[in-house]
Parts: sequence; structure tokens; C-alpha cells
Amino acid sequence: MGSRSATADRARTGDPAPDGPLLRIHDLRRGFTVSGTTIDVLKGCSMEVARGEVVAVVGQSGSGKSTLLNILGLLDGADSGEHVFNGLEVPRLGEGRRARLRNEGIGFVFQQFHLLERRTALANVCVPMVLAGVPLVRRRAIARELLESMGLGHRLSSRPHQLSGGEQQRVALARALSLNPPLILADEPTGALDAASSEMIMDQLLGQARTRGAAVIVVTHDPEVAARADRVVTITDGRTR
Repeated sequence: MGSRSATADRARTGDPAPDGPLLRIHDLRRGFTVSGTTIDVLKGCSMEVARGEVVAVVGQSGSGKSTLLNILGLLDGADSGEHVFNGLEVPRLGEGRRARLRNEGIGFVFQQFHLLERRTALANVCVPMVLAGVPLVRRRAIARELLESMGLGHRLSSRPHQLSGGEQQRVALARALSLNPPLILADEPTGALDAASSEMIMDQLLGQARTRGAAVIVVTHDPEVAARADRVVTITDGRTR
């Protein structure tokens, strides 16, 4: 795994991992203008996440969870507030550096899987590594190893429509872990699954992340999923508590 970690580390920061929390946000605020009216969605979100920590983010629909996750995933930016990831002040980064950090420093797991239908399970896991420039032989070996560790060694050549929902989510999780990122963001990762598949996905997500020392932030409405986190952060009316 050494070359994978070295590649990811260079892409994430260009420097050794700094001391302190992996992620720190303070008083993040974000609003949107609709038909000339500004709607404040985040009104002051603050938290720290340590390396290897699992944090569940919960709250009612419309409380700002998705907006916060988009900002933490570098898919959007805050209007104001502090956002430090792996020692980097995110608002100071140029778009190219943000894109590289997003691809190689953060793994995403979504409710709806977002797999490429025309590609095999193996090829889907390889996508982030292709963007990162990992050589073909190396990325295929990493993808195979991850899928086999999740019990999908017999599904390497299967396409998404040939897989169950639980299998598709395991492929998506393997893709998120392929560059060994320090942070995994999971948005309702069990929301489209039955109870048995949900438990399996959480076992894999938490087990794999803890083995690699990655932090996990999981947005969920499921109290059983939240109960498995080290800590729960609640968003109410755009504020964390």
C-alpha cells in the first residue's frame, strides 16, 4: 500500500500531515439568493474532527446537513467562516488545488451509489485513481484488493445493473477508499438499502476506515447508524450543537 499512500499524500497537501485535527470549521455561514431573496441556510456551524474519528451528523430535513456536506467535500464554498482541512485553509486554495484535494483527499459515499453503468465493478473503483494518474497495473491491483476485502472478488467484471443494492454500495465504498483518503464523507449511505445490507455497509465503512485511520462524517436519519459513531453532531436551523 506504500505507493498508494505516497501518491495520495502528495496530492492532498504536498507536505506531511500536520498535527492537530484533520478538519476544523468555525462559524461557517452559507446563504442562497432565490428570486431576489436571500435564504440563510448555514448560520454558524462549528466542529472539529480528529483523524480516525467517526462523526454522525443528524438533523431535520432542511436543517442544512446537505449544504454543510457539500462545503466539507469542497463541492461548494462558505460565504464566511473558517475551514481548515489537513492543515490547509480551504478558502485560500485555487480551484485546481481544491479539485485535486477533493479527488484524492476525500472519499464520497452517496445514497444512490452513482456508479458508471457501462463500466465493471473493477473499472468503477479505478475512476479516482485514473484521475490521480495512478498507473494501470497498480490501480487494477488496488481495486481488486479492495473489492475482494468486501466479499466482491467474484463480481469484478459485473456491471451495476447486475449487482444488488448492497453490492453496488460496497463497490461505491471501495471507490471512495481507492486513494486511501484521510476523510470519508457518507451521505445517507444506507438510505436505499434493506436492514441486512445496511448493517453490512456500516460494518464495511467503519471497519475499512478504522483500519486505514480515516475520519468518517456520515449524514443520516437512521438512529442505529448514528449510534455507531464516536460522536453525534446535530444541526438545528443551520447551526451545529
